[in-house]
Amino acid sequence: MLADPVVFRDLAYVFVAAVVGGALAWRARQPLVLGYVLGGLLISPFTPGPAVSDVRTFEVFAEIGVVLLMFSIGIEFSLKDLLRVKWVALVGGPLGIALCIGLGLGVGAMLGWPPRQGMAVGVVVSIASTMVLARLLLDRGELHSRHGRLLIGTALVEDLAVVVLIVLMPALAALESSRLVAVGVALVKAGVILVPFLYLAVKITPHLLTRVARTQDQELFLLVALAVALGAAALTQALGLSLALGAFLAGLIISESDYAHETLARLLPLRDAFVALFFVTIGALIDPRALAAHLPLLCVMVALILVGKFVIRSAIVRVFGYPWSTAVLVGVGLTQIGEFSFVLVKVARGAGHVGHDVYNTTLAASLLTILVNAALVRAVNAWIGRVRLAPSRAPAPSVSGAGDRLRNHVVLAGFGRVGSAIGEALETFGLTHVVIESDPDVVKDLRARGIPCLFGDAAQRRHLEAAGVARAALVIVAIPDDQRVRLAVRTARSLNPAVPILARVHHREASDGLRGAGATEVIQPELEAGLTAIRHALGRLGLPKESLLAYLERLRDAIGGAGERARDAGRGLPEVREVTVGPQDEFADQSLREARLPERFGVTVVAIRRAEGEPSCRR
Repeated sequence: MLADPVVFRDLAYVFVAAVVGGALAWRARQPLVLGYVLGGLLISPFTPGPAVSDVRTFEVFAEIGVVLLMFSIGIEFSLKDLLRVKWVALVGGPLGIALCIGLGLGVGAMLGWPPRQGMAVGVVVSIASTMVLARLLLDRGELHSRHGRLLIGTALVEDLAVVVLIVLMPALAALESSRLVAVGVALVKAGVILVPFLYLAVKITPHLLTRVARTQDQELFLLVALAVALGAAALTQALGLSLALGAFLAGLIISESDYAHETLARLLPLRDAFVALFFVTIGALIDPRALAAHLPLLCVMVALILVGKFVIRSAIVRVFGYPWSTAVLVGVGLTQIGEFSFVLVKVARGAGHVGHDVYNTTLAASLLTILVNAALVRAVNAWIGRVRLAPSRAPAPSVSGAGDRLRNHVVLAGFGRVGSAIGEALETFGLTHVVIESDPDVVKDLRARGIPCLFGDAAQRRHLEAAGVARAALVIVAIPDDQRVRLAVRTARSLNPAVPILARVHHREASDGLRGAGATEVIQPELEAGLTAIRHALGRLGLPKESLLAYLERLRDAIGGAGERARDAGRGLPEVREVTVGPQDEFADQSLREARLPERFGVTVVAIRRAEGEPSCRR
């Protein structure tokens, strides 16, 4: 069977548009989602230039993107993230959605909309894009700040609420005629489908994934993960529910197993490709002429998102006892809509609650609000930082005044859990240090204590220059985000080639990159915790202290000591020995992984040669 060449031409248009739009967004430091949608607009049948012949063909691929996105959200969903912000997310999140729906109803009533349209618009504008929000916080190094935790916690609750809203959306007509039975039936169906899913999560899926993992075949593992996601989505659709609901529940199943991270790692490249296709398809569906014809509707929706959501979300955070600065940052961060709003408005259109005008306007409103939101977050964050710090009259009001006079001091980048402990030690021993921190409340407290500090992102060159890195005796980077840590280390090294730089990193894979960027020492919390547990455990068993410490040093060097080996290389050439292993030896017939020679003896195996002279290395 010969494939239709037009389909492949259109598919090439879609991915080229994704590449061009994504590259432009990256160069402009905007979310990639925005670039994808703009790329889709370039190949839209409604705009001049090359265009896809039938956009509807690619909506099927876009549905796969929604399934994979919801599947990955289910895998990543964690109650621990919610517990950090407690009630403001668990209660404030649904409360904000309810208030946005009420706002949509009220505005719709004033404008003469049908009640169903007002409710649907309220639902659509109530959900912010978690993907856009997380990317923006990550780029700014604010993912683990106070407002960052509140934003992510609220967004996670909104993601979970999307599942309920998708179920309820087709039954909005019942609310208008007071026939709530349809809503109850929808909820019962959702509850019934949860029972077998929970059974699968506990009894079947983990065993299946264990068997697949034992094959050590990456392709088979990916195929099984896709089968679980698509199969669950197809099952829920067959029962009258949504594809997104089944995919999300499938993700929750995987998240309960030991293979959640492995599944997500295999899935992410494929998910990102289909999600890019989804957003390009969304852009290709936008009709600029229809937007011009419904400009008042677009202005109303943008106002609901930028003004209405900001007031509602800021007020909720303030009611829960957080300061105004945090409330404003959270409110501004949520003034956008994204991928789930697209899904919800599509469901609303399919159910007949809104027309094509609202559907098209939602797509355009998402474009505008994502663009405006990125600029607002930057501007408001800087403004709040200046406002919060302006009243301070501490002995060290800023670094700029004392930065040129500081010599042989310590620059501490990040004052979170780890950074604050380091700062307390430096203060106890009377060591002069300068702190760079992106949380204005923390900076204000530090200045009140007379500690020189600078508000901003430690990965920015101008902040490191102002902190006096060029004249520092030591630089400590304790930022929680690995990417920002590497940028900060590279910039600090370029400013002072000789200064020792200590850096903390979460993931072992990132440690070599940090050393390459110029870090003198790399601290891995997981590795240090493991070594401490080993030291206590073996110490309780009465092993000689000298032997125990020697073993821990060898283990540290074997697991995370590439930097130590690099420094030791300058002390002399390594000694190379040939060791013969006989049948009676302990390591006979073992692989290198089983023998654990680097961990136990601190050696590096260069090659293995069999008795017959053939080189071999069985791992």
